[in-house]
Amino acid sequence: MIESPVITKIPYGGDYNPEQFTEDIWAEDMRLLKLAHIDILTLNVFSWAALQPSEDEYDFDKLDRIMALVKENGFKVCLATSTAAHPAWMAARHPDVLRVEFNGMKRKFGGRHNSCPNSPTYRHYSALLASKLAERYKDYDNIVAWHISNEYGGACYCENCERAFRAWLKKRYGTVENLNKAWNTAFWGHTFYDWDEVVAPNLLSEHFEQDRTMFQGISLDYNKFMSESINECYRLEYDAVHSVTPDIPITTNLMGFYKPLDYRKWAKTMDFVSWDNYPSPDDPYTLTAMKHDAMRGIKDGKPFALMEQTPSVTNWLPYNSLKRPGVMRLWSYQAVAHGADTVMFFQMRRSVGACEKYHGAIIDHAGHENTRIFREAAALGEELEKLGGSFLGARTRSKVALLFDWENWWAVEFSAGPSVELKYVNEVHRYYNALNKLHIPVDIIDTDSSLDGYEVVIAPVLYMIKDGFDSRIRNFVSKGGKFLTTFFSGYVNETDLVFTGGYPAPLRDVLGIWVEEEDALCPGFVNSFVYNGVKYPAKLICDLLHCESAEALCVYESDFYAGMPALTRNRFGSGEAYYAATASDEDFYLSLMSDICKGCGIDALKDAPAELEITLRAKENGSFLFVLNHSDNELSFTLARKGTELLTDTEIKAGQETKVPPKDVMIIRI
Repeated sequence: MIESPVITKIPYGGDYNPEQFTEDIWAEDMRLLKLAHIDILTLNVFSWAALQPSEDEYDFDKLDRIMALVKENGFKVCLATSTAAHPAWMAARHPDVLRVEFNGMKRKFGGRHNSCPNSPTYRHYSALLASKLAERYKDYDNIVAWHISNEYGGACYCENCERAFRAWLKKRYGTVENLNKAWNTAFWGHTFYDWDEVVAPNLLSEHFEQDRTMFQGISLDYNKFMSESINECYRLEYDAVHSVTPDIPITTNLMGFYKPLDYRKWAKTMDFVSWDNYPSPDDPYTLTAMKHDAMRGIKDGKPFALMEQTPSVTNWLPYNSLKRPGVMRLWSYQAVAHGADTVMFFQMRRSVGACEKYHGAIIDHAGHENTRIFREAAALGEELEKLGGSFLGARTRSKVALLFDWENWWAVEFSAGPSVELKYVNEVHRYYNALNKLHIPVDIIDTDSSLDGYEVVIAPVLYMIKDGFDSRIRNFVSKGGKFLTTFFSGYVNETDLVFTGGYPAPLRDVLGIWVEEEDALCPGFVNSFVYNGVKYPAKLICDLLHCESAEALCVYESDFYAGMPALTRNRFGSGEAYYAATASDEDFYLSLMSDICKGCGIDALKDAPAELEITLRAKENGSFLFVLNHSDNELSFTLARKGTELLTDTEIKAGQETKVPPKDVMIIRI
């Protein structure tokens, strides 16, 4: 959430790049943007080369004119530091700034995110530019946020990074002996005797391909190191800006489930979380919802900023379908429904050249307001003005927590087996999808999050058990909580060393089982089980487990392990722990999640069709029910209490059947 005394409504706008156009267009842009009810502009995202023509020369004249123009026209500014793409002269004079790719290839100048995060040159000049921008524009009272760099990413495997990795390892493990033990380097004769013998894990050393490695501990640590290295670059700019403008909040735009960067740790260094939402046209809406909730979750449930989305079409997907009429509005409100306090786009005016010239924009190449997209954007902007600050800062209250951990994600997909089809995000989404369609609010949490206040905690594929987390789960269940985990859980510690003594080792007493084997089913092969009298498929992985104190709720029906448990429940203290030994279909997860939540007295927000997405945000001035129809059919629901629909100023009576047209939205104050 962008907290500022001048923010009295949901900020509406996004990336504006007037430096890409001749100045005679700027005045017309001001007219068009105001006509679309735009009120905030993200400026200066990719201007480093223009701002710094050479090593010791800076030129802010054009940015001065842009800043003056938008201020005169009443726009708020999210000011970027423009450091996501270094200038060509820097690459030519200081080759240490250039990244080395995963395959060992040294990059030349080009693209973006082409900077080595451990380059002293890059770190020096990026922080210096951020400092100069802060000093120059510190007195502009319309700057409401700082935007550091842009969509950080780009791992590097150069000698700079290799040296920094060794220093990171030395700090982490203290001695080479500890390192050898943590990585089990006795395997394949990998024992190290000196820190300088450690090399970066890539295609030149430990990897078959990006996600297939011969030494998981090495690769896992390099992921942690690289995420921290890139975050240090962000922190250098953050500190430079914050020292000059301490009262202006600072962020950088994240990218949802972006695997290389551990966003939970990144969020600790951000004043507010912001992210860019670009779903594929065939993504289920519940996957987008889960990403929104994850971005809210990494900052302990605080509202976030939707920094980018496209108003119409992306241009980098294999198939770049248009957003159908109403979808841009629907997806914008979906973000707000899950905790966004901004609605912003990339981009305001469509570029005329390079790789994003066909990416959507408020102002199309036609250059006027007579387009479908402009009309839709203007209508949404008018609605947001009407809503004002009704639910700014409102929070989501959940009794169900779903665990998502980046380091566990890396470890699961680095593991040598059991199946290349096992994808961590997919397994988490199976449970989220069910909860969303049952209209049960859910928080996305991490292993560091507090479990206080939750009645149900779900941790799919909890392969890595971090030190102390098992104790927290044990305490949660013993005090009455309900915990669920799945196949391929409780296998390794934080350095990917296997727990011996039977999976799911640290949680064996809580779950009351031990797993002997796991069967990875090839595509097209399924087993089955019966739950609540209904037959469901068992697919992907089938754990062969033995009950100790647990009871089997259902069993496999075929193959040599017919009769072995497929789902178990163990009473532990005052609570219960469930183990789902296999993957199944959507209907099973709907049934299981419904049973568990009802058993805790957790009610759905509304009894309504699954195709209606329903969320609730609350603050001191009331509760706001968001009802979104993602289907192509009219759907209806009933309110238990009366309310006011804010977009139409319509009173809705208690018990009244309310119809929601396809691709439409209702926001009801109750």
